[in-house]
Amino acid sequence: MSEIWIQPTGGALGADVHGVDLSQPVSDATFDRIAEAWSEHLVLRFSGQKIDDHMLMKFSARFGDLDRVPIASAGFDRSNSGVPKEAEEWVAVIASVKKDGKAVGGLGSYELVWHTDMSYNPLPPRASLLYALEVPPDGGNTGFLNMYSAYETLPDHLKQAIEGKTCIHDSSRNSAGELRKGFQTTHDVRTTPGAVHPLVRLHPITNRKALFLGRRPGAYIHGLSVEESETLLNAVWAHATQERFAWYQKWRIGDLVMWDNRCVMHRRDAFDESLRRLMHRTQIVGEPVLAG
Repeated sequence: MSEIWIQPTGGALGADVHGVDLSQPVSDATFDRIAEAWSEHLVLRFSGQKIDDHMLMKFSARFGDLDRVPIASAGFDRSNSGVPKEAEEWVAVIASVKKDGKAVGGLGSYELVWHTDMSYNPLPPRASLLYALEVPPDGGNTGFLNMYSAYETLPDHLKQAIEGKTCIHDSSRNSAGELRKGFQTTHDVRTTPGAVHPLVRLHPITNRKALFLGRRPGAYIHGLSVEESETLLNAVWAHATQERFAWYQKWRIGDLVMWDNRCVMHRRDAFDESLRRLMHRTQIVGEPVLAG
């Protein structure tokens, strides 16, 4: 195996990791280099990989305990997704593929708005790893945002306005805006269901501060009137989602991309629903969110 080397994307975040075959055991020295690059670049891409779900789980577990598949992702007919029975608890299927008219995975082909994975939980996953098995020739790209840079470049008046503030992260809707099963539409954002987290998060490894926003719809900043909360959130979101903080991944079969949920947001472009896109995802159990 050739020696590992890291190639930054040249964007606001992200780097390619070369010289690593994830179908083989990863040495401690190589893993330490990967972990260091991840801290520096926030998103890592391993291209040209040929791995199964057991290999994906084994590599993912080097970063911490595997998180269970969200309940909403476990209810699909996954017999055509390739996930073995013993991995179903840990490997989520993100797919537009259908078998006998039934989806084999979640999140279809539509646009997914900027969000942080499962931030509506008290302990949001610290990392997500997404592996491409089938991809359309065009569309379905994934965008990533650097939340360190977004926070560090906030105008002073916005930094002061959000200092010490907490925000509700909506658990009732998914990243496509669809109402989850068992939830009702919330007409008053002050009663939005979901975990409450600080708007500025301190990363436990890098000790850097990052914006921590979840999803925009349904969000509410505690201690403010609804109007004040909406105005402040709109201003922060308008700043944080600028293209200068973004980098986009155009998927190829064999790409494994991992990102740090503690300092990165992501979204997905829509694509033609007649095209096949099949991805397998693992997540790493999170830790308490530290206020920045």
